[in-house]
Amino acid sequence: MPNIKIFSGSSHPDLSQKIADRLGLELGKVVTKKFSNQETCVEIGESVRGEDVYIVQSGCGEINDNLMELLIMINACKIASASRVTAVIPCFPYARQDKKDKSRAPISAKLVANMLSVAGADHIITMDLHASQIQGFFDIPVDNLYAEPAVLKWIKENIAEWKNCTIVSPDAGGAKRVTSIADRLNVDFALIHKERKKANEVDRMVLVGDVKDRVAILVDDMADTCGTICHAADKLVSAGATKVYAILTHGIFSGPAISRINNACFEAVVVTNTIPQEDKMKQCPKIQV
Repeated sequence: MPNIKIFSGSSHPDLSQKIADRLGLELGKVVTKKFSNQETCVEIGESVRGEDVYIVQSGCGEINDNLMELLIMINACKIASASRVTAVIPCFPYARQDKKDKSRAPISAKLVANMLSVAGADHIITMDLHASQIQGFFDIPVDNLYAEPAVLKWIKENIAEWKNCTIVSPDAGGAKRVTSIADRLNVDFALIHKERKKANEVDRMVLVGDVKDRVAILVDDMADTCGTICHAADKLVSAGATKVYAILTHGIFSGPAISRINNACFEAVVVTNTIPQEDKMKQCPKIQV
């Protein structure tokens, strides 16, 4: 491969290594450390002059530290005369703050987009953006890749009775994603309409569609505290579903998420490796990557 250099941030070194192995390249030398006052320090350990540089950093773990580290790495490469810098951000940070849903609310996803552009990124690659209009917050090209092919493959390989399943979206926002998967599998889909009284807490749920005597597969782009999908799973079981699976692109699993999944009636909760899951899998045998 001509003039490609891949650098890994500290958020998900395992994924960066897998990408490098797949391309048959070595990861670029970079040292990221923190000064005692918690400022981030980045040293790029090799020449990037005239190179096509890719920096892999997911928005997970210590989100703000990792975002700052990414900005500093982009800037370090840019001012070291890299010809092009691409930020590979599997899980885009602040993607849920993408609109003014009440007065004086910030649009933080737009702020992050501005920061990435100002730092010197020429191109962004991300996975399953929470809202696809975030691509329009950038004036540089954004590739929003979909987890859908991997999801279809997993369903066909791991769910024996997939021809008799219903794909379910836990909220109205994911309707498009779910109809697309249901069409590809040639099965039915259902929606769950939810009302929230306050953030991270779901109030009331209504199932639209039929799951009686079928396997229900919940599909969503991310699960954070897992309140929604665990509520949804209970709703599906009470509506007569025989088994419930959840397939999510970004398994954030913060706060009470792990105990909620352990207590819920899932056969399996399947996530992609946009966020490292080793520790979570030890605590919860239902999680698969």
